[in-house]
Amino acid sequence: MSDRMPGARDLIRNDTEVTTMTLLTADDVLNKKFQATKFREGYEQDEVDEFLDEVVEAMRQLEAENADLKAKLEAANRRIAQLSEGASVPSAPASPVSPVQAEPAMSMPAISSGDSGAQGPAAASGMLELAQRLHDEHVANGKAEGERIVTEARSTGEQIVREAEDQRNRTLAQLEKERAALEQKIDELRRFESDYRTRLKSYLQNLLANVEDGGESSISGL
Repeated sequence: MSDRMPGARDLIRNDTEVTTMTLLTADDVLNKKFQATKFREGYEQDEVDEFLDEVVEAMRQLEAENADLKAKLEAANRRIAQLSEGASVPSAPASPVSPVQAEPAMSMPAISSGDSGAQGPAAASGMLELAQRLHDEHVANGKAEGERIVTEARSTGEQIVREAEDQRNRTLAQLEKERAALEQKIDELRRFESDYRTRLKSYLQNLLANVEDGGESSISGL
Protein backbone atom coordinates (compact mmCIF):
# COMPACT_ATOMS: atom_id res chain seq x y z
CA MET A 1 0.00 0.00 0.00
CA SER A 2 1.59 3.25 -1.13
CA ASP A 3 -0.96 5.81 0.09
CA ARG A 4 -1.25 6.35 3.81
CA MET A 5 -4.69 6.74 5.30
CA PRO A 6 -5.32 9.91 7.39
CA GLY A 7 -4.40 9.52 11.04
CA ALA A 8 -2.14 6.47 10.60
CA ARG A 9 0.93 8.34 11.90
CA ASP A 10 -0.80 8.70 15.27
CA LEU A 11 -0.37 4.95 15.70
CA ILE A 12 3.45 5.08 15.39
CA ARG A 13 5.76 5.62 18.38
CA ASN A 14 9.39 6.64 17.97
CA ASP A 15 9.41 5.81 14.22
CA THR A 16 9.17 2.01 14.72
CA GLU A 17 6.99 1.27 17.79
CA VAL A 18 3.30 0.75 16.92
CA THR A 19 0.53 0.78 19.48
CA THR A 20 -0.91 -2.68 20.06
CA MET A 21 -4.38 -3.19 18.75
CA THR A 22 -6.32 -6.36 17.97
CA LEU A 23 -6.97 -6.66 14.24
CA LEU A 24 -10.49 -7.41 13.13
CA THR A 25 -11.01 -10.67 11.29
CA ALA A 26 -13.68 -11.93 8.92
CA ASP A 27 -15.19 -13.89 11.82
CA ASP A 28 -15.46 -10.69 13.85
CA VAL A 29 -17.46 -9.09 11.05
CA LEU A 30 -19.67 -12.15 10.55
CA ASN A 31 -20.27 -12.65 14.30
CA LYS A 32 -20.87 -8.99 15.09
CA LYS A 33 -24.23 -8.60 16.83
CA PHE A 34 -26.09 -5.32 17.11
CA GLN A 35 -28.50 -4.64 19.93
CA ALA A 36 -32.11 -4.28 18.78
CA THR A 37 -33.80 -0.97 19.56
CA LYS A 38 -36.69 -0.75 22.01
CA PHE A 39 -39.27 1.18 20.03
CA ARG A 40 -38.57 0.06 16.47
CA GLU A 41 -37.08 -2.96 14.81
CA GLY A 42 -33.65 -2.79 13.21
CA TYR A 43 -30.14 -2.07 14.48
CA GLU A 44 -28.88 0.72 16.69
CA GLN A 45 -27.25 3.34 14.46
CA ASP A 46 -24.60 4.21 17.07
CA GLU A 47 -23.48 0.59 17.29
CA VAL A 48 -23.21 0.38 13.49
CA ASP A 49 -21.10 3.56 13.48
CA GLU A 50 -18.85 2.20 16.24
CA PHE A 51 -18.34 -1.03 14.30
CA LEU A 52 -17.40 0.87 11.15
CA ASP A 53 -14.97 2.91 13.28
CA GLU A 54 -13.34 -0.36 14.35
CA VAL A 55 -12.97 -1.31 10.69
CA VAL A 56 -11.31 2.03 9.97
CA GLU A 57 -8.96 1.64 12.96
CA ALA A 58 -7.97 -1.83 11.74
CA MET A 59 -7.16 -0.40 8.32
CA ARG A 60 -5.09 2.33 9.95
CA GLN A 61 -3.13 -0.23 11.94
CA LEU A 62 -2.35 -2.13 8.75
CA GLU A 63 -1.01 1.07 7.25
CA ALA A 64 1.07 1.76 10.36
CA GLU A 65 2.54 -1.75 10.37
CA ASN A 66 3.34 -1.36 6.69
CA ALA A 67 5.24 1.85 7.47
CA ASP A 68 7.06 0.07 10.31
CA LEU A 69 8.15 -2.72 7.97
CA LYS A 70 9.40 -0.18 5.46
CA ALA A 71 11.47 1.46 8.21
CA LYS A 72 12.93 -1.92 9.19
CA LEU A 73 13.70 -2.64 5.53
CA GLU A 74 15.56 0.66 5.25
CA ALA A 75 17.52 -0.20 8.39
CA ALA A 76 18.41 -3.59 6.87
CA ASN A 77 19.57 -1.85 3.69
CA ARG A 78 21.80 0.45 5.73
CA ARG A 79 23.21 -2.55 7.57
CA ILE A 80 23.89 -4.27 4.26
CA ALA A 81 25.70 -1.19 2.99
CA GLN A 82 27.80 -1.09 6.16
CA LEU A 83 28.71 -4.77 5.79
CA SER A 84 29.61 -4.26 2.13
CA GLU A 85 31.83 -1.28 2.97
CA GLY A 86 33.48 -3.24 5.78
CA ALA A 87 34.25 -6.12 3.42
CA SER A 88 35.89 -3.83 0.84
CA VAL A 89 38.19 -1.98 3.31
CA PRO A 90 41.75 -3.47 3.22
CA SER A 91 43.08 -4.89 6.43
CA ALA A 92 45.54 -2.81 8.44
CA PRO A 93 49.26 -3.71 8.03
CA ALA A 94 50.59 -6.06 10.62
CA SER A 95 52.93 -4.78 13.32
CA PRO A 96 56.64 -5.42 12.77
CA VAL A 97 57.70 -8.69 14.35
CA SER A 98 60.77 -10.86 14.33
CA PRO A 99 61.70 -12.59 11.02
CA VAL A 100 60.69 -15.98 12.40
CA GLN A 101 57.12 -14.85 13.23
CA ALA A 102 56.59 -12.57 10.19
CA GLU A 103 55.32 -15.23 7.74
CA PRO A 104 52.65 -16.79 10.05
CA ALA A 105 51.49 -13.30 11.09
CA MET A 106 50.99 -12.29 7.43
CA SER A 107 49.13 -15.48 6.46
CA MET A 108 46.55 -15.35 9.26
CA PRO A 109 45.05 -11.91 8.38
CA ALA A 110 44.92 -12.94 4.70
CA ILE A 111 42.72 -15.95 5.49
CA SER A 112 40.48 -13.93 7.81
CA SER A 113 40.08 -11.18 5.22
CA GLY A 114 39.18 -13.72 2.56
CA ASP A 115 36.47 -15.29 4.73
CA SER A 116 34.98 -11.88 5.59
CA GLY A 117 34.93 -10.83 1.96
CA ALA A 118 33.17 -14.05 0.93
CA GLN A 119 30.64 -14.22 3.76
CA GLY A 120 29.78 -10.51 4.15
CA PRO A 121 28.01 -9.88 0.80
CA ALA A 122 26.32 -13.32 0.86
CA ALA A 123 24.93 -12.74 4.36
CA ALA A 124 23.86 -9.23 3.45
CA SER A 125 22.13 -10.47 0.30
CA GLY A 126 20.31 -13.14 2.28
CA MET A 127 19.15 -10.58 4.82
CA LEU A 128 17.88 -8.32 2.05
CA GLU A 129 15.98 -11.13 0.32
CA LEU A 130 14.44 -12.27 3.61
CA ALA A 131 13.42 -8.75 4.61
CA GLN A 132 11.97 -8.05 1.17
CA ARG A 133 10.04 -11.33 1.13
CA LEU A 134 8.61 -10.73 4.60
CA HIS A 135 7.68 -7.20 3.63
CA ASP A 136 5.93 -8.32 0.43
CA GLU A 137 4.06 -11.11 2.21
CA HIS A 138 2.90 -8.81 5.00
CA VAL A 139 1.79 -6.11 2.57
CA ALA A 140 -0.09 -8.67 0.44
CA ASN A 141 -1.77 -10.22 3.48
CA GLY A 142 -2.63 -6.83 4.92
CA LYS A 143 -4.08 -5.62 1.63
CA ALA A 144 -6.16 -8.78 1.17
CA GLU A 145 -7.40 -8.64 4.76
CA GLY A 146 -8.23 -4.95 4.46
CA GLU A 147 -10.16 -5.49 1.23
CA ARG A 148 -12.02 -8.41 2.79
CA ILE A 149 -12.96 -6.35 5.84
CA VAL A 150 -14.14 -3.41 3.73
CA THR A 151 -16.14 -5.68 1.40
CA GLU A 152 -17.84 -7.54 4.24
CA ALA A 153 -18.50 -4.31 6.14
CA ARG A 154 -20.07 -2.79 3.02
CA SER A 155 -22.15 -5.95 2.52
CA THR A 156 -23.29 -5.83 6.15
CA GLY A 157 -24.21 -2.16 5.81
CA GLU A 158 -26.21 -2.81 2.64
CA GLN A 159 -28.01 -5.68 4.34
CA ILE A 160 -28.88 -3.44 7.29
CA VAL A 161 -30.25 -0.80 4.92
CA ARG A 162 -32.32 -3.40 3.05
CA GLU A 163 -33.73 -4.80 6.27
CA ALA A 164 -34.56 -1.30 7.49
CA GLU A 165 -36.35 -0.49 4.23
CA ASP A 166 -38.27 -3.77 4.33
CA GLN A 167 -39.28 -3.12 7.92
CA ARG A 168 -40.37 0.41 7.03
CA ASN A 169 -42.48 -0.87 4.14
CA ARG A 170 -44.07 -3.52 6.34
CA THR A 171 -44.80 -0.95 9.03
CA LEU A 172 -46.36 1.46 6.54
CA ALA A 173 -48.47 -1.33 5.06
CA GLN A 174 -49.66 -2.35 8.53
CA LEU A 175 -50.51 1.25 9.43
CA GLU A 176 -52.39 1.67 6.15
CA LYS A 177 -54.36 -1.48 6.88
CA GLU A 178 -55.20 -0.29 10.39
CA ARG A 179 -56.25 3.11 9.07
CA ALA A 180 -58.59 1.51 6.54
CA ALA A 181 -60.11 -0.62 9.30
CA LEU A 182 -60.63 2.46 11.49
CA GLU A 183 -62.25 4.38 8.64
CA GLN A 184 -64.59 1.45 8.03
CA LYS A 185 -65.46 1.34 11.73
CA ILE A 186 -66.16 5.08 11.75
CA ASP A 187 -68.49 4.71 8.74
CA GLU A 188 -70.35 1.91 10.51
CA LEU A 189 -70.76 4.07 13.62
CA ARG A 190 -72.03 6.97 11.54
CA ARG A 191 -74.60 4.74 9.82
CA PHE A 192 -75.66 3.34 13.18
CA GLU A 193 -76.04 6.86 14.58
CA SER A 194 -78.11 8.00 11.58
CA ASP A 195 -80.34 4.94 11.78
CA TYR A 196 -80.72 5.35 15.52
CA ARG A 197 -81.69 9.01 15.18
CA THR A 198 -84.23 8.15 12.48
CA ARG A 199 -85.85 5.43 14.56
CA LEU A 200 -85.84 7.60 17.69
CA LYS A 201 -87.47 10.46 15.82
CA SER A 202 -90.13 8.14 14.41
CA TYR A 203 -90.78 6.69 17.86
CA LEU A 204 -91.17 10.14 19.44
CA GLN A 205 -93.47 11.29 16.65
CA ASN A 206 -95.68 8.23 17.09
CA LEU A 207 -95.70 8.73 20.85
CA LEU A 208 -96.70 12.37 20.45
CA ALA A 209 -99.44 11.43 18.02
CA ASN A 210 -100.82 8.89 20.46
CA VAL A 211 -100.80 11.47 23.23
CA GLU A 212 -102.69 13.95 21.06
CA ASP A 213 -105.20 11.33 19.97
CA GLY A 214 -105.75 10.28 23.56
CA GLY A 215 -106.39 13.88 24.65
CA GLU A 216 -108.98 14.48 21.97
CA SER A 217 -110.80 11.27 22.88
CA SER A 218 -110.98 12.32 26.52
CA ILE A 219 -112.43 15.72 25.62
CA SER A 220 -115.09 14.24 23.34
CA GLY A 221 -116.12 11.78 26.05
CA LEU A 222 -116.84 14.61 28.44
